[in-house]
Amino acid sequence: MITVLLVDNHPLFRDGVARLLSDAPGIALSGATGNAADALELARRHKPDILILDVYLPGISGIELGRKIRDFNKETQCLFLTDSDNPADLFAALRCGGRGYLLKDTTSQTLIEAIHQMHSGGVVIHPKMAAVLVDEFNLLTKYAQQRRAAKNQAEDSSLTEREIEVLRLVARGLSNREIGEKLDISPHTVKTHLSHLMEKLQINSRVEATAWAIRHGLLKED
Repeated sequence: MITVLLVDNHPLFRDGVARLLSDAPGIALSGATGNAADALELARRHKPDILILDVYLPGISGIELGRKIRDFNKETQCLFLTDSDNPADLFAALRCGGRGYLLKDTTSQTLIEAIHQMHSGGVVIHPKMAAVLVDEFNLLTKYAQQRRAAKNQAEDSSLTEREIEVLRLVARGLSNREIGEKLDISPHTVKTHLSHLMEKLQINSRVEATAWAIRHGLLKED
């Protein structure tokens, strides 16, 4: 039997989900509340397998509540059932140990299946939010590819480590004097490094140097 604790501050919605869970085979409802203090007490008493909660609750975020409950019971899995399709909420929920994130347009059957899937060790993400994860993964992959390309081209161009440092600071808009202060070298030495790297990259201005650094992802390493 899978034990479930439900936390949602909207009584009509909470009562409907509670009835659904009470009637579902293989699921035992440990309690239903809209109050964080009651949720903590119920969680300590029953140690539920699954904690269903909204991201937003009065006085405390559902994410913080989930973290508090998991602090004393690591076995409890958090399933966020929410209206929020904000990517920041999704990432925060996953960082706090959440194993499920569903929007409230989810069907009753999908919710029941999600509970069983999570109890079996799975992760459940609403399709709309799964697309957000894919987009984030693709973005991180793109940045990683840019960094590798920048490193490879820098190596192919025989840029020294110091020249790469100078190039990165030029791209950030620093003057030769400011770069010299950061790297503890003279403005004249900065100018020499800049001249050498421009020759190697076959560029003619600080604007082109900045464009090259941005295009090849050097600023992503700051």
